Amino acid sequence: MPNKLNGKRIAILATDGVEQVEMTEPRKALDAEGAKTELVSPAKGNLQAWKHMDKGDKFPVDVALDAANPNNYDALVLPGGVANPDQLRTMPKAVEFVKSFFEQGKPVAAICHAPWMLVEADAVRGKTVTSWPSLHTDLKNAGAKWVDREVVEDHGLVTSRKPDDLPAFNKKIVELFSQAPEHEPQPVGPARSHHRG
Repeated sequence: MPNKLNGKRIAILATDGVEQVEMTEPRKALDAEGAKTELVSPAKGNLQAWKHMDKGDKFPVDVALDAANPNNYDALVLPGGVANPDQLRTMPKAVEFVKSFFEQGKPVAAICHAPWMLVEADAVRGKTVTSWPSLHTDLKNAGAKWVDREVVEDHGLVTSRKPDDLPAFNKKIVELFSQAPEHEPQPVGPARSHHRG
């Protein structure tokens, strides 16, 4: 069976405090389908992952956030863990990185607490999403329709609630990312409208 993601380059944006399994499992699923995944992070050298409330393993950063160019990637994965998106959403460079995927109509996947980044990037308005339950109000206030389902896809955005949803999340992102070039760009805020002839 051909690898569905051959030739696709996928960014995984994370920093210290990322929930380990939400970074490693999607990465494994994408790599298994032939994708080239790269860990993009503001962390210097290595990133410290967590396993719920305990320290997990360290992972080498492939591309420094300051040097990362969203144009080089076909899709973006945002793992959760409370501390990870909470730090990233205070970094303008990280928010701009996420925003540019939406402006270019590229698929994005976010799990657990990661939809905080989507709120910060103003990317959920009018979309149906899910997340860790504590983000429900934040997402609603940002204009999203929040639902309690293991995986939701809306206009190139995939969201899931928690590590238990990883099998469904991984299956959906492989499927969505394999169709990446066919997705119509989704304007974000006052972005220019894109039309195909």
